[in-house]
This record gives sequence, C-alpha cells and structure tokens, in this order.
Amino acid sequence: MRRITSVYLSGPERWAPGAADLMARQRRLCEAAGIKAVFAVDTPLVEEEGTDAHAREFYVSALASLRGADAVIVNLTPWRGPSAHPGAAFEAGFASALGKPVFAYMNVADEEEAEYGARVDALIGSTLDEDGLWRDVEGAEIEDFGLPETVMLWAEARKFFCIVTPDPQGDVSGVELCLEAMKAYAD
Repeated sequence: MRRITSVYLSGPERWAPGAADLMARQRRLCEAAGIKAVFAVDTPLVEEEGTDAHAREFYVSALASLRGADAVIVNLTPWRGPSAHPGAAFEAGFASALGKPVFAYMNVADEEEAEYGARVDALIGSTLDEDGLWRDVEGAEIEDFGLPETVMLWAEARKFFCIVTPDPQGDVSGVELCLEAMKAYAD
C-alpha cells in the first residue's frame, strides 16, 4: 500500500451555498486526520473570472492539483439533476486514469434517493417496458444495477458511501468516512 499524505477533494462545493465554510470544514477534517487537503481553488489564478482564458487556467490548475495529490475524495451527491456534478465525475475518471485511489460519497435526503434509477424516476419519470427494462420519458434505458450512481463511478471507488442526511449539500460525514477508509487502504 502507498502512503497517503495529500488528498484532492472533488465535488460541487465551490458552487454550494456557504462554499467557503463548507470547504473549510472539509479541510479541518483532513488536517485532523494528518492529511493535506487540496482543492482546485487553492491556486491563485491570473486571469479574471468569466473569460475563456480564466476557464482554461482553472482547468489546468485543477488538474495540476489533482496530479499532485496522493488520492481523491469525490463528492458524488446529485447536483442539479439525478447524477453527480459533471466536473466531479470527470475528476474521478481522470484520477482513476492516473492510478490514484478514489474514495467517494453521496449525500441524499431520503433513503429512496439512494438508488440512481429511483432518482431518475423521481425527477423525470420512468416506465418499465415489455422487456423488463426501465426507460426514461424519452425512451432511453436507465442504468439499473441498483447502485447509488452509474456503474463506472461506483465501481472505480475504493469505497463508496451513501449517507442519508437532512443536509445533502452541507453534510461532511462522507469526507470523514472516506478518510477512515483511506487510512485502512494506506495501512
């Protein structure tokens, strides 16, 4: 096993209400575990917000930070729909391609939301077709493995925690669980 001294924290926190406080709480949890927390926003950028140059600089900076970390904790809480934030999904895949261990969590408000197919059904509707396949309102097949997220995100995670909480966007217990799992992974 490899020693983990730094972890890249991925997820929609940067855009969440109270982002600075939320990320500070996550950083404190990592520090208490003896691990340096790394966020995409840790590196000051030269370009001004709202430009193509700023977006590209942010992208390059985020991937450099991710490359420099020993592991990744990714927040796959549904964001603006039934699935994880697309940037978090990208970063989880990128980390996987680099061979970095990925630990994941998802916060949901109700146990019924813990399954991907149930979230799709609740948000846009679904039907069971004559072949026993679940399809969305447009007729596309819904990935139905009974998992909290798509199989590619779920299967990559060394550990994937699903937390039922009244505060899906602000609960940090998933980070705590991932840090515990990371410790066991590194021992």
